[in-house]
Parts: sequence; structure tokens; C-alpha cells
Amino acid sequence: MAQEIQPIKRSKQLAPLSREHHDGLLFAWKIKQGLENKTPLEKLRRYSLWYWQQHIKPHFCQEEKILMPYMPADHPMAKQLKEEHEHIRELVLSLDAEADKRDFVILADLVNKHIRFEERELFVYLEELLTTEQLNKVYQELEQHPLTCNDPKSPVWDEEFWIKK
Repeated sequence: MAQEIQPIKRSKQLAPLSREHHDGLLFAWKIKQGLENKTPLEKLRRYSLWYWQQHIKPHFCQEEKILMPYMPADHPMAKQLKEEHEHIRELVLSLDAEADKRDFVILADLVNKHIRFEERELFVYLEELLTTEQLNKVYQELEQHPLTCNDPKSPVWDEEFWIKK
């Protein structure tokens, strides 16, 4: 009998980042669905750049400015976080007219893998490492610096290329 995967119980303090991770997993899924639906690569490129600006970039900024100070700079997970953020950043910003399907598959897979790392390893480590007081401080900082994507005035992507017509 297959073992059922249980959802990870996240602390209230890190839950805002986990909710954004859910959106990031949807981004990766939408890219793959777009490829399956033979969406023009130019549209996937525009969507990826839009999603980078509206969601990923501010999310990375939050993690790096709010979470990283609690970790030793030479900790392997701190290094992995920074390296994967940089790799995703470079990949998205290098998407141009020459981008091919493979570039989008790599991007979707990397975003997916990175989110899984943060949820299954990094956040678990931080929840064990930090005191309740420190976690509360993280939560306060997240609340004081909300992402622009949560702003109702932010631009919305309304071309649902991931839905098969």
C-alpha cells in the first residue's frame, strides 16, 4: 500500500512564506502546462518575467533579509538558499527570444526543487533553531514588509495559457 504524503505542519510565523511557496509551485505547474498546451514561448517568457517581478523577486528579498540573519553565514542550508536564489534569478533574467522549451522545463523544475528544499529542510531547521520569540520577530517583519503581489493595485496576469482549450 502506498504511503500517503501528509502536508507539512508549518509554524504560524513561517506560514506566510509557505503560502507564497504554494503560489510558486503553481507557477512551475503553469509553465509545464503551458508547454504541454503548446503555448508560444514568447508568452511563457513574458509570464515568467512578470512572475519574477511580482512574486519571486520580492519573496527572495524577504527570505534573504529576514531569515538569513538568523543562520550562520557558512551553514550549508544558508549557502544552498543563496545559490538556488541566484540560479533562479539568472535563469529567469536570461530568458530571451532565443529561449527554448528546455529553458522553461529547467526553470519550472528548479523552482519546484527549491521550494521543496525550503519547506522540507530549511523551514524545519529554522523552526527547531529559533526560539518562539525569534519566530515571532520573523513574523512581525514579514507583516511589516508584505509582498507587492498581495497589493490589490498590483498588475494581474489574466492570460490563462495553462488551461487546455
